[in-house]
Amino acid sequence: MPKSRSKSKQSPKSPPGTARQVALQTLRSVFAGSYADAALDRYLRQANHLSAQDRGLVTELVYGCTRQRRILDAIIDHLAKKLAQDQAPELRAVLHLGLYQIGFLTQIPNGIAVHETVELAKLSGLKGLSGLVNGILRNYVRRLEASDQDGPWCFPEPEDPVERLSTLHSYPHWIVQRWCDSLGPEAAEQLCQWFNQVPTLDLRVNQSRCDRPTVLQALQDTGAEAEAMPALPQGIRVRKLGKSEATGRKVMELPGFKEGWWAVQDASAQLVSLLLDPQPGEIVVDACAAPGGKACHMGDLMGDNGCIIALDRTLSRLKKLRQNVQRFQLDSIRSLVLDACNWQKYTAVTDDYPEELAEIFPDGLPESCDRLLLDVPCSGLGTLHRRADARWRQTPDNIAKITQLQRKILDATAPWVKPGGTLVYATCTINPPENLDLINAFLRDNPSWAIAPPPAHSIPAQFAKPNGTIEVWPHQHEMDGFFMVKMVK
Repeated sequence: MPKSRSKSKQSPKSPPGTARQVALQTLRSVFAGSYADAALDRYLRQANHLSAQDRGLVTELVYGCTRQRRILDAIIDHLAKKLAQDQAPELRAVLHLGLYQIGFLTQIPNGIAVHETVELAKLSGLKGLSGLVNGILRNYVRRLEASDQDGPWCFPEPEDPVERLSTLHSYPHWIVQRWCDSLGPEAAEQLCQWFNQVPTLDLRVNQSRCDRPTVLQALQDTGAEAEAMPALPQGIRVRKLGKSEATGRKVMELPGFKEGWWAVQDASAQLVSLLLDPQPGEIVVDACAAPGGKACHMGDLMGDNGCIIALDRTLSRLKKLRQNVQRFQLDSIRSLVLDACNWQKYTAVTDDYPEELAEIFPDGLPESCDRLLLDVPCSGLGTLHRRADARWRQTPDNIAKITQLQRKILDATAPWVKPGGTLVYATCTINPPENLDLINAFLRDNPSWAIAPPPAHSIPAQFAKPNGTIEVWPHQHEMDGFFMVKMVK
């Protein structure tokens, strides 16, 4: 990543000037509890004077320092007299920025990284500590140059295998412990490495609006590095945006966006609608629909012929879905504000029965739909590469609460499937309590339901386990981590 060009010095209270100042202000916000993507977007909008290169540097520094928080803290613990957790937040953030540039960004010479970080400390009101910053960073450079180890770690490795992976790859101990228990240490390390990569951009071509060769050609004409995904008939993986990346153009400005040729949707997420396999003329309910990628995919698969009821609990969450429905010109999708956990109050037509539902289901909700999609809220442990701070936000206690919610949604909505109908349960996590453990418990309590493996020659079948469920492991399939299962009543 190129160095910042701006050299202007501003007081800490003035709007941020250099790329590193913007990154520092964003990291301060993240340390205070803000979501990394929201904070980055906010500060980049304020810093519209920065070049595309400098904006790229800010993004790399913020996401990189957030993702690598644990190893950066561990480096501070080895080099400073105070542990990282005892450092003042401002100093800790400045050190993270300097250490990350030295240890992870080979494009920035170490001397420049040290100098710019020391100057950043002075500009940020830490002039009295600039010597400390200089000493820690120079000590780190010397140790790296003398080390025979690869990567940013140049200290003795922890002996405990879980602690080693947690520290060197920067994850909470409990997450790595679960992966080691499920996969073994070697595969767990591959998974750790995979989630620390910069995510690719996956697209799904809307077959009713365009075809994959046309979209590929249009993208490649802009200089994008795009390729067809062999496992998915409408999937395209974009590794670099080409000209649009150099000019700072956004994804929505790529060719075909306004025309509705394609949607941004990860490859694993595309499998979910293919597993449900909705047919023209059917009534399909997507119970946790926002932001709407799967509902729109189903509309495309059905040829926009049938009725897809897309539900979510708040109007604000349905906004993006409705925008996509309009862009793709899908008439079969009806979006309604409804909390899936409260559907039980509508098991019969009552005075408070919503008019929108009465129009579709005049006799009430039970046994009313042909197919039901439950893409339930989850821990998101299969998408850690896409959310730099997600690994630090989740806890075992949070996941226990999420698992209770998932079962509540499943129990509340399953009765609406007609006899012989289909339900697909899906999560973007690789955590057994939210996946197979939950499904096995549901099946024990509901013997009228059974797992239906995908047909042998279908696209999802290549990812199926012997028990009929689908588990997508990122380090094996180069896709987001997902679990999905089809069940029939």
